[in-house]
Amino acid sequence: MTQRLVAICWFTFVSTTSVLFFLIALLIWIITRPFDRRLVVLQHFTCFWAALYTWIVPAWRITIEGRELLPRKTPHVVVSNHQSLLDILVIFNLFFQFKFVSKVEIFRIPLIGWNMVLNKYIKLKRGDKKSVAQMLRDCENALAQGSSVLIFPEGTRSPDGRIKKFKAGAFVVAQKMKAPILPVVISGTNSALPKHSMNFHGRHNIRIRVLEPIAYESFAPLSAEDTASMVREVIVKAHDQIKGQTSETSG
Repeated sequence: MTQRLVAICWFTFVSTTSVLFFLIALLIWIITRPFDRRLVVLQHFTCFWAALYTWIVPAWRITIEGRELLPRKTPHVVVSNHQSLLDILVIFNLFFQFKFVSKVEIFRIPLIGWNMVLNKYIKLKRGDKKSVAQMLRDCENALAQGSSVLIFPEGTRSPDGRIKKFKAGAFVVAQKMKAPILPVVISGTNSALPKHSMNFHGRHNIRIRVLEPIAYESFAPLSAEDTASMVREVIVKAHDQIKGQTSETSG
């Protein structure tokens, strides 16, 4: 009962504050759009908006490693494992410039989805070949304009925290645009907010680790599929290491 009550309070706070935050976002968009084509100011406000919803839950202790590796000038294809609805809120804690690839249904959510439209995040309709092709073109355009692109190459959340096979789309884009790949590892969100659950699940240590960027030259000779497998191995290894460290700490 307590877990459900905490969850209700959290979702109520998200819903009510989103009205104010969207109005602020809209004002930022109107004022800055003429001179801020990449929407950098709006992105940083969006990072604050999203990160706030993790900060207000003291039981979610977020640790960030490797922040110094984040791209500041050169756009990267950023790929991360996907465990929970919390993942994107956690990633926004990094406060850097990116365009996020998300399923089209999320863009229809009032206020939060509308802000995603303002930010020119990238829509994807699952199972639709035309939508996939358009998503790849939109990613290429974002990179060409100087913004990194964030993709969850598993395609959907893992039900048990295990990292599933990576789809090739992100790596097709990286190869075509000769863009470096930035692997990011998330650990702990699966326990904090599991798939198919909207309840509060107590105290959890959530860790996000930014790994060393992978230069284009490192995967240029590989196929997109082989690149996906290679990057997945890097992320799986780091994820297992984080889980081991977390177990030792809690023990």
